Amino acid sequence: MTNLRRRDLLAATGGLAAAAVFGRAAQAQTRWQVATAYPDGNFHTRNMRTFVEQVQAASGGRLQIQVHSNASLLRMPEIKRGVQTGQAQIGEILLSAYGNEDPFFEVDSVPMLVTSTDMARKLAELQKQYVEARFQRQGVSLLYWVPWPPSGLYTNVPVESVETLRGTKMRTFNALTNRFATLCGATPTLVQQAEVPQAFATGVVNAMVTSAATGVDVQAWDFCRHFTPIGFTRTKNAIFVQTRALQALPADVQAAIRTAAAAAEARGWEASDVETLNQQNILQSRGMTIGTMSPALRDGLMRIGATQADEWVAKAGDEGKRLIDAYRAAVA
Repeated sequence: MTNLRRRDLLAATGGLAAAAVFGRAAQAQTRWQVATAYPDGNFHTRNMRTFVEQVQAASGGRLQIQVHSNASLLRMPEIKRGVQTGQAQIGEILLSAYGNEDPFFEVDSVPMLVTSTDMARKLAELQKQYVEARFQRQGVSLLYWVPWPPSGLYTNVPVESVETLRGTKMRTFNALTNRFATLCGATPTLVQQAEVPQAFATGVVNAMVTSAATGVDVQAWDFCRHFTPIGFTRTKNAIFVQTRALQALPADVQAAIRTAAAAAEARGWEASDVETLNQQNILQSRGMTIGTMSPALRDGLMRIGATQADEWVAKAGDEGKRLIDAYRAAVA
């Protein structure tokens, strides 16, 4: 072998080795971004970070994921579109906030339809196929979803009946809570979670209906004196991935993501129940009065809930009626 041929052979094998090293490095440098609107202390965000840690560990470092919390990358209304267009690969949204896009995204926000964890699980099981089908058409895939603790009323006076809410300026977070406020005789104002303290401070709103967890996040004791648990809803956060980005990963990494997502869903549902009491206790420790739902308040809420359930079915059509009928049969 001549020196020239030997040099050519060394150059070729060296090039192959360099390409292999470069390929491994490129594989290790797959980076994803997560967009969520919730702060680091929120149980949803803590659950997300555990999910991310498990995925990164299972991938052997081939997938690196950065979580952008508290709407630091995208605001809630921008997150779903941001994942569809690749600004982030994973997004977390309050699914019902997208109810104007499709009624099946908001069914868990119908007041008083779900008033326990068992009922929330039944609705989620029946709702999932409809949501997954809609996500699939939009280029995203549901990874897992987790309910918020049940909601309560935040006010500066005790709420004895729905009539107490008449004339208030109520912070709302989706179309159905907007409608709820209207049916209560309140003025609805859509306010994102991160903007709640300012909205109360400036008098834009003076009441709201949301979970104790959100109340702790926004330090509701600074602007409200009473929290009245009412059950109301178990709205869910949906965590989803851009389908194209998921399918570009090696099969074993995709499987690891699905496994970690299943664990996150189980962990999140359990945490939601724990948070119900823990966060309510924090509100009380900060000086808020924790009320109880009077029979008059419950009756008024149930009437409003029945109205909104009928309105939702009218909007969702035959599929919506099948879902509600199946749900009511399951919880009867």
